[in-house]
Formats: sequence, C-alpha cells, structure tokens
Amino acid sequence: MSDDTHPAPDRVEGAPHPRDTPRLIGQATAEADFLDAFNSGRLHHGWLITGPLGVGKATLAWHIARFLLATPDDDGDGLFGAPPAPTSLAIDPDHPVAHRLAARSEPRLFHITRSVNETTKRMRDQIVADDVRRLNHFMHLSATDGGRRVVIVDCADEMNPQAANALLKMLEEPPARTILLLVSHQPSRLLPTIRSRCRELRLTPLNADDMAVALEQAHVTDIADPPALAELAAGSVGEAIRLINLGGMQMYHDLIALYTTLPRLDRARAVKLAEAAAARGAETRLDLLLGLNDLLMARLARTGALGAAPATQAAPGEADLLTRLSPDPHKGRAWANLAQQISARTQHGRAVNLDPAALILDTVFKIQKTAAG
Repeated sequence: MSDDTHPAPDRVEGAPHPRDTPRLIGQATAEADFLDAFNSGRLHHGWLITGPLGVGKATLAWHIARFLLATPDDDGDGLFGAPPAPTSLAIDPDHPVAHRLAARSEPRLFHITRSVNETTKRMRDQIVADDVRRLNHFMHLSATDGGRRVVIVDCADEMNPQAANALLKMLEEPPARTILLLVSHQPSRLLPTIRSRCRELRLTPLNADDMAVALEQAHVTDIADPPALAELAAGSVGEAIRLINLGGMQMYHDLIALYTTLPRLDRARAVKLAEAAAARGAETRLDLLLGLNDLLMARLARTGALGAAPATQAAPGEADLLTRLSPDPHKGRAWANLAQQISARTQHGRAVNLDPAALILDTVFKIQKTAAG
C-alpha cells in the first residue's frame, strides 16, 4: 500500500480518488450485470474489472466494495419476507461503512496497490509478493460482524510473477465470504489461470455527454471544446484530465499545425516542438507528445481504411489533414505500418535513453517521408 507522503498510484492527479468518487457514470451495463449475479445468488468470488484506462474501473470496484460491505445477506427469515432486490450499487452516504471507507478504517476491506520500497523510499513500479502476502493475515482475521470481506487489487496488471502466483493461490482456494475485485487495464498481461478463475466485468469508453458529467464530478470545468476533448481522450476520463493537466489539447493542435504543410516541413517549428517536450523535467510531456503522435497516425490509418475522417475533429483542421494524407486504404496501410515502426523505435529509444529531442525529430521526419511517399 502507499502512504500519504507519496502520490497514490491508483489515483489520477487532479481527480478524486476512486474511493471518494460519489457516482459511477456511463457504466450502467456493468453495474446491472453485477447486481444480476448478486440478486440471483450467483456471486462469484473473483471479479476481473476490465476496460481502457480511466473509464471508471476502480470507481466501480469501490462502489461494489461499499455495496457488499453495507448490504446484509438475505437469510429468508425476515418477519415481513425478503427485502426487495437492490437495483443500484449506491448506499446511503451516512451509512457507517461509507464513513469507515472514507476514513480508510474499514476492517473488512483490504486494498492492494504498488507500495513504497522501504530501502529506497520510492514508489515501486510493480506490486510485489509481500504486498499480496499481507492478505494472509487479513484472511485469518474473523470478520467483525460475520459479514463479507472484500479485496481490491488496483491494478492487477502491475503484479510481478511472484505476486501473481501468490494471488492465484488465493483465487484457487478462496476464503469463505470473501470477494476479490481485480482492476485490469490489459487483462492479456495476467496469468491465464487468474483470468479463468474470475468473472469479467467489461467497461466501455464514455460518450461525450457522460464524459462531461464525469469531468464535472471531478471538478474539471471551463473546457474550451468538450467534444474534441472526449474524442482525443477516447472516452477516458482519466486521460481527459491528464490532457488538461499537461496542455495536451494545445499540444495536439500544434501537431496538426506542424503537419498541415506536409510533405513540406516547417523545420523550425518541428525543432521548437521537440525542444519543448525534451526540456529537463518534461518527461511526462515527452510521453504525452509521443502518445499524441501515435494517436494521430492511428487516426490517419483509420481514415484511409474507412475512406472518411472521424466524425468529430480533435483539433481545428484535422479532418482536412487526415483526408489529404490518407485518401485511400493503400495509404491507410502505410500509416498503420509506420505507427508500428515508430512505436518500436520509441520504446527502444526510451530504453537506451536516446536524446528526447532527437527521438521526436526522427519521428517527425519519418512522418514527413510517409506523407511524401
């Protein structure tokens, strides 16, 4: 687990922690699927909550945890018969469970995320075996009221092999009345045996209207072009907040402006863009710029394949650029191939600490060459 001196690894900067997010937005199908299992008595012991980054998976996990810990079992012995089946995961915000979860003092919940290395005092980049093995002590504690216990792993993709094997043992021999909720952005990275022992809840990207509501809930307002932000963020609230925090919308506008003159290239503008993203302390902006370049090539490939630009522009002038540089499927395939080449080149360059400005300029020149070809 993380401590208060380090940024929470499961929270997007600038947004509430999923534990404190009051509403789950745009994921009614996943909520209904879980409630159907609960109400029909088919509550699986392991749930794999999947979907793109930033669409509400952790928020759903915390809503499920709060619901399970606050909702008693129906034993059928009530004086007036069984209570009505729940139709929502929402519980009264004044419920004692809600207060204990907000205060991080709920004894029946165990939360696993990346932890701080006590030797280096830095946040680990993986969930390690010791993080999972602490579950053993939790599991041997009897529930204070004989009710359920809940474990949240966020995110399960970050488990190293030893941690994954430790969790697998728990899934193979699940303790009674214990529900494990695994948040996963890339379930293909998990052990097949872990996936096979969980029931999946698949979350989907948010549409523009749901995105606007979710951003308002995160206290993000005064957005210049909400549809363009939703398009650029691919329906991910987390990605939208990251774009806002790092100036991603303007960065994408700059990319479109740079490539508008292709195959002729404004080298001075390209150098300025590269130097800004490669400045000392600008690692996050560098990653964002490379990611936006990848996104642009994906949109070029899609435009060529479909014969039309996406219905919503992510920046002014984007539609004209996409249709001019990728007018047919042949050109679309060229952009798709280039995207794979640049992705591999970027990963290698980052791994060997290649000069960031050189890496960006190399990417720009490859894009220019494909545009000219």
